[in-house]
Amino acid sequence: MRTDSLEIRPEIRAGLHDLAIETQRREADMLNEALAAYLTHERWAIARLREGLAQADRGEFVPDEEMEAFFARYAD
Repeated sequence: MRTDSLEIRPEIRAGLHDLAIETQRREADMLNEALAAYLTHERWAIARLREGLAQADRGEFVPDEEMEAFFARYAD
């Protein structure tokens, strides 16, 4: 397995170390799991953004009345 160098902020490193001890897991395993989850989320977010931009390019917008009703439901 290839080993890479990664600069981790001290407060994150300390939290990772503490969690590794508490969960009896290797820090490397936890980092790999966290990075995989982050990459999956970012790919999903980019795909959703591209989908929304494509819809806008096609002129597919929510009618004003529907948007106003949506925001009215969540207004203070």
